[in-house]
Amino acid sequence: MQKSRTLSGVLLASGGAVLWGISGIFGKLLFEGPNAVTPAWLTAVRMLLAGGLLLLYSLARHGDPLAVWRTPSTAIRQILYGVLGLLPVQFFYFLAVDYGNASIATILQFLGPIVIALYYVIFKRQLPSRAEAIGMLLALLGTFILVTHGHFNQLVVAPLALFWGLMSALAIAGDTLLPRPLLPKFGSINVNAWGLLVGGVQMNFIQPVWVGVPQFTWQLAGEITVVVLFGTLIAYVMYSNSLLYITPTTASLLDAFEPLAATILSIIFFSIPFAWADAVGGILIVLAVVMLSLNVRPFKKRRK
Repeated sequence: MQKSRTLSGVLLASGGAVLWGISGIFGKLLFEGPNAVTPAWLTAVRMLLAGGLLLLYSLARHGDPLAVWRTPSTAIRQILYGVLGLLPVQFFYFLAVDYGNASIATILQFLGPIVIALYYVIFKRQLPSRAEAIGMLLALLGTFILVTHGHFNQLVVAPLALFWGLMSALAIAGDTLLPRPLLPKFGSINVNAWGLLVGGVQMNFIQPVWVGVPQFTWQLAGEITVVVLFGTLIAYVMYSNSLLYITPTTASLLDAFEPLAATILSIIFFSIPFAWADAVGGILIVLAVVMLSLNVRPFKKRRK
């Protein structure tokens, strides 16, 4: 029975991670072609639709989605989480996908736990453990190899893709730390649903969803459905339910399937050349995050 429950958790967590990787691929498809959308428009649509659907899911489970708004302090933190946490993570990630590809964007965003480790060192004045120190060094080395292929005088990744990928990793810190006081009391589904909706509303001040609407085609509708329904809602529900069967540490380790899926599908869909340096750099970054995930501090939290 225990083995069956563990297997269920592993399949749910890894399946959710794969779906998150797939969402980046379909985002790239939406940014290209004659009927292309902008990263800002897709971010607004994704956050509003996914947030609304998550709230419906919470209601169907007899949850209390309004509880977080009944206390001013929790309501303010919920708003901050949506605006300073989820919104930049979503938007910066899609910008990195647009200027580069889903593989590079996902691997760079995977550096988020390194940023959180540095936050604890700098602002909490907590010296890094041996695992954290080694993980940081591996992440730096992996990033260098990934973006330069080992040469100091060249950059093989588009500068804007590198910039927005690193910005999305930086945004992971806010996405992880801001909701932590809310999650035990209100539940991850409610907190993330409202975070997506708040971020989506804020995004409309940057890019209203009714401006720049692409011409409707069934292909466009299908690609948006994959990003919103499979790459956001179903992926998040799968990952969240996996925690009923396995520990958060195990689930976060299985998150490594996300950059793996994004890389393989980028090669298949877009014929992106994948050199040995890409493999080495990506493996070092994933290994660094695995080391941090095995540490005591809660570095990882779902952000897609």
